Amino acid sequence: MSVATRSQSTEPDTDLPERPAVPASGRLHSLRRFWPYLRPHRTVLVWATVLAVLSTLTAIVIPLMIARIIDGPIAHRDFPAIAGPVALVGVLGVLEAVGIWGRRWLIAVPATEFEITMRAKIYRKLQSLAIGRHDAWESGQLLSRAVDDLATMRRFVAFAGPFMCIHIVVIPVGLLTLIALSWQVGLIFTLISIPVTAICFRFVRRYEVASRRSQDQSGDLATTAQESAQGVRVLKAFGRGAYFGTRFTAQSRELRKTELLKVRLDATLWSAMRSLPQLAIAFALGYGGYAVAHGTMTLGTLVAGITLATFLQWPFIWTGFLLAELNDARTAADRYWEIIDTPVDIADPVDPVRLPARVAGELRLEKVGFAFPRTGDGAREPQDRVLRDVTLRVRPGETVALVGATGSGKTALLNLIPRLYDVSSGAVTIDGIDVASMRLADLRSLVTVAFEDPVLFSASVRENVALGDPEATDADVLRALDVAQATDFVNDLPWGLDTRIGEQGLSLSGGQRQRLALARAVLTSESAGQRTRIMVLDDPLSALDVETEERVQERLRTVLAGATTLLVAHRPSTASLADRVAVLADGRITAEGTHEQLLRTSAHYRELMGGTSDPVDAAVGAQSSTRSEADA
Repeated sequence: MSVATRSQSTEPDTDLPERPAVPASGRLHSLRRFWPYLRPHRTVLVWATVLAVLSTLTAIVIPLMIARIIDGPIAHRDFPAIAGPVALVGVLGVLEAVGIWGRRWLIAVPATEFEITMRAKIYRKLQSLAIGRHDAWESGQLLSRAVDDLATMRRFVAFAGPFMCIHIVVIPVGLLTLIALSWQVGLIFTLISIPVTAICFRFVRRYEVASRRSQDQSGDLATTAQESAQGVRVLKAFGRGAYFGTRFTAQSRELRKTELLKVRLDATLWSAMRSLPQLAIAFALGYGGYAVAHGTMTLGTLVAGITLATFLQWPFIWTGFLLAELNDARTAADRYWEIIDTPVDIADPVDPVRLPARVAGELRLEKVGFAFPRTGDGAREPQDRVLRDVTLRVRPGETVALVGATGSGKTALLNLIPRLYDVSSGAVTIDGIDVASMRLADLRSLVTVAFEDPVLFSASVRENVALGDPEATDADVLRALDVAQATDFVNDLPWGLDTRIGEQGLSLSGGQRQRLALARAVLTSESAGQRTRIMVLDDPLSALDVETEERVQERLRTVLAGATTLLVAHRPSTASLADRVAVLADGRITAEGTHEQLLRTSAHYRELMGGTSDPVDAAVGAQSSTRSEADA
């Protein structure tokens, strides 16, 4: 988390259904759904598979050549005649090696491009899903699907899938060739395939369940690890590291049990796949030796049959591994499509309203009601309403402070304006246009948001501040930092604007993180072009000490002067920035007026601002009790 890391030059750079306990058995539908994304590479995939089949078939031809050599030149002691067949065996061996190399070389590019394409698709889907959907999902589960499951799919596309096609061809051809050499040996191998098939079907049913359980448990484990790493300061401060360590260990043990079950199933299959072909080879040796001794089989035929039987045991053995990979891939595909198939609750309208070149910026909330959706059990029924019939008008260029007790719905109300959530009833309009009728890109380019809990990324200071405007110059960034009173501490960082601030910005103080987030909002609002901007600020100064807050307010007044602003305020000093204050209680606007008017007329407002009946004492008392944080 150290800040002393130079920024690298990089390109700046979806509630989900309840996961099933057991996936539907025997279905390959989820795997078939990937075909449209593989179709552009179908020529390469087909040629790679054909090349692999041909190279594998050479391994069947080689035993036939050996039989001719033994029964021909060697049996007749015609050693000069050996050179040609031996050379041909060498050529076949080289062709087999070239085929293996060619298959790997051809398959590498489409397999990795497929993985990249599907990761980009799931990333876009996650970005398109509403915040309510994300709230219902653990981050580790999302990471597991986007990283581990797609790596499993890549391995299937590059290896397991093609080899299953290869074995479908090689095993029948090999058995027919073996029958042609010796029908008795070929028959025993064919009979052995019956119990092998039964074992495979039993394996598929049981391994499928264990595979899904394992991948879900891996996602839960990743969530715990990620939360423990991000919250390490809290765990240390409260001495709860051992508790989370115990929970992590318990989850690891559960995953271990599932993995051991997979190993036992896999071991049982591999043992059967190894032992049954070996029994067939033993029969071939016994019968072949007897037949050669009695002159009913040539030595060359015996050697070729044993060589071919030894070769054929490996496709049988590898069938077990390929079935395990198939089940892992099918489970990964099921988990992947669970996310992709999640409905997008907040999307562009079918016929969006085109915004004028210049927007006046009047913001209205008209009888707005809102309830968070229930997501824990996969249902979408709303919970109790947080907001009820909220009506509020913010005039163009006006700043309105939203004040209310904790849990009154202030942040939820702010989230409705850029459509991070949709209203349950009523409407939010800008210049009389319902935000639900606008393109999301247009709406979110018009509305600038700064959250109370600042979210920073593992990138440079410059990249974090210019997140909303990648074309911003250093001068733009520095001007925004100056408004947020962040210039001094940024200059003190090891590489200034190029300093990487670490994951979540935890190497910075709370006040420093909040000022960088505020600078980001300021820069984004100033880059809005000719459109009058709308700013939505969720208590942007809560982590600042009084002195720093005063300096930021002086600069911020200039920025807010030309913007339509709705901000959440908990301090009198922040509320005094506003032209008007709206008090939110019990999900409704219960009072409106200037800060001074409400101090005189609203007992509830006075209580929120300092808990005294005297307006002057309320302001002074609230200032003196303000939280203070060192911003070194």
